[in-house]
Amino acid sequence: MSAPPPAGGGGKGFGKGGKGKGRKGGKGKGKPEEKEWVPVTKLGRLVKENKLLKIEEIYLYSMPVKEYQIIDQFLPAPSKLKDEVMKVYPVQKQTSAGQRTRFKAFYVVGDCDGHVGLGSKCSKEVATAIRDSLQLAKLAVIPVRRGYWGNKIGNPHTVPCKVSGKCGSVMVRLVPAPKGAGVVASPVPKKLLQFAGVEDVYTQSKGCTRTMGNFVKATFEAMSKTYGFLTPDLWDDTHFEPDPYQAHTDFLAAENRNINKL
Repeated sequence: MSAPPPAGGGGKGFGKGGKGKGRKGGKGKGKPEEKEWVPVTKLGRLVKENKLLKIEEIYLYSMPVKEYQIIDQFLPAPSKLKDEVMKVYPVQKQTSAGQRTRFKAFYVVGDCDGHVGLGSKCSKEVATAIRDSLQLAKLAVIPVRRGYWGNKIGNPHTVPCKVSGKCGSVMVRLVPAPKGAGVVASPVPKKLLQFAGVEDVYTQSKGCTRTMGNFVKATFEAMSKTYGFLTPDLWDDTHFEPDPYQAHTDFLAAENRNINKL
């Protein structure tokens, strides 16, 4: 005779001792809470404590930006900084085990007022590639100089001079245009120029512009050269003040002492 089952629900029944399928501990699908930014660089500490009030101070002293939150402090994303994914496409690498597929994303950010950035990143997942390329685009934000065509009437509306950029076989040339001409360009450089706040410009391109990555990089390089040409209105001597690291030495030293105590 077989022994009776133990009392108290020890078997795999629907009692207290069984494997019940309750709703306790379900996976939440809410957005993860954003952690408070803790800067790890000297520049980040100065920006968080509002020691620097304009992003131009960073460009004036050629200080490297290592944290994308610094750009978020000067150019908040919803109100000032606009962003857009230019392209996401798969890339493959031949390995001994077969083909390894990853995704490459190109991201453009800009405030339509003289600042634009471009970032690209490869990753196994599309979401990761897009997120990382956005952060790299913020780190690569550059100032774009704007000028006039003809008389200096109203606000600057075009590029100050003819500039060109090259990447791979693609060459992009930007030429000043009169007011009302608009951005005469194909969709890829047009988006980049609009994000930079350029209203009127002629463009010329050569090479395999079908390769969008090289096309957008060449346009970005051309725009980065707008401050490299020394026009007569920039001939005045620049009176440099102490750089932010030197001006706020006491603050940075006190922060280091507090960190060492921890």
